[in-house]
Amino acid sequence: MTDFLTLHGGAWLVVLAVILVSGWVHGALGLGFPLLATPALATIMDVRSAILVTLLPTMAVNIASIANHRGRLEEARQYAPLILFILLGSLLGTRILAIADPEPFRLLLAALILLFLWGKVRIPTTTFSNRPLTVMAITGLAAGMAAGITNVMVAILIIYFLSLGTARDVMVPAMNACFLVGKAAQILVLALAGLVSLGLLLETAPLALAAVLALQLGQRAQAGLPAENYQRLLKGLLLLLALVLLWQFFTGYFA
Repeated sequence: MTDFLTLHGGAWLVVLAVILVSGWVHGALGLGFPLLATPALATIMDVRSAILVTLLPTMAVNIASIANHRGRLEEARQYAPLILFILLGSLLGTRILAIADPEPFRLLLAALILLFLWGKVRIPTTTFSNRPLTVMAITGLAAGMAAGITNVMVAILIIYFLSLGTARDVMVPAMNACFLVGKAAQILVLALAGLVSLGLLLETAPLALAAVLALQLGQRAQAGLPAENYQRLLKGLLLLLALVLLWQFFTGYFA
């Protein structure tokens, strides 16, 4: 595992740049911070270290995003069961992250990115009508485990919310609430496993501040530029990151 406290100046600048870009994209799109930051950092460190570095910044971004959409929180409360199952899945997934070899998680992370980019998977409407709680349970547990292991649950949540036809201004606060609960569970389990220290939190506190500032700039830019431009840029960068992760995984295992 990479020791973040011993990173040299050049690596610090790379990490800061990733945090700033990811925060800006999250502000512009309403999501995307861990989806972009985790694989980007995983190209220069292992997945577990990338998750540890982004713990505090991700939580700060989620809280700021929820606060900016607090007027729609009442509508998002209907997804409370989903959030509960995400909590349970995150606890289990993070436990796996804490004890397992993190290298294979590059492959899982790349797969989740490609699933997000494909974006054509949908849950049948009849399934929602007949078994809404079951769908919430399966989606929540799967998303929580994905978040716990790779820091990326958005691919699974996007499938769920788009299948429901949820409006964007309701989906954004609901998803950020899911992200926040998953992140809190992740921090708890990693702290109990001895992987989160006060030193790490202090070192990454400036990154959390930078992420929130970039988030605010992204939200201001959102009104002036078409969202399609952001989405094309995000998808292109994510595809590149997924390919790099796949290359690292297969060359590391079969070289």
